[in-house]
Amino acid sequence: MAAAHPSPPGGAARTEAPSRRDQILTEAARLFARHGFHGVSIADLGAAVGVSGPALYRHFPGKEALLAELLIDISERLLDGGRERVGHGDPRAALAALVDFHVAFATREPELIVVQERDLANLPDEARRTVRRLQRTYVELWVDTLRRVHPGVAPAEARTVAHGVFGLLNSTPYAPRADQAAARGADARVAVLRRMALAALDAAPA
Repeated sequence: MAAAHPSPPGGAARTEAPSRRDQILTEAARLFARHGFHGVSIADLGAAVGVSGPALYRHFPGKEALLAELLIDISERLLDGGRERVGHGDPRAALAALVDFHVAFATREPELIVVQERDLANLPDEARRTVRRLQRTYVELWVDTLRRVHPGVAPAEARTVAHGVFGLLNSTPYAPRADQAAARGADARVAVLRRMALAALDAAPA
């Protein structure tokens, strides 16, 4: 991956040189997504960033702490970005902004989607509760915004719709694509995801 620590979803990529800690987080996301949390050793992580395995302990006390930082960080960034997008403008524009924001995340950081879905259970209890709390709050941003656009939709139904849209957008890591065509097809993929998500949200009143 070219980026170091994942850039804010929907925002500009970071331009400063990545720190060693950022490099470790980036490689951890890649390796955990490819091999699973239990399939990656400290030695594997060290080799990926060019240091000895034990040297990683200067940055993280263990794999669990590294996984916790990855998943708490992306949960916080999604929530912060979501709040920015619903804090101004009319509800329909805010809903479209949420879609664009999440599409940008899903297409740029698919490894984190895989890690979240597969390895959340490997977090320590407190970290897992933190991630779940942040995720629920993010969902409620979507629910509240959707109900501002469609006031007749009940909260439970709005949550069902929101989770359905997340399922659509978070399927990105599993969509078949040729590596050589990835860059060429990126814009088309984003457009399709955006169109489908907006159509699903607009169908909520039915």
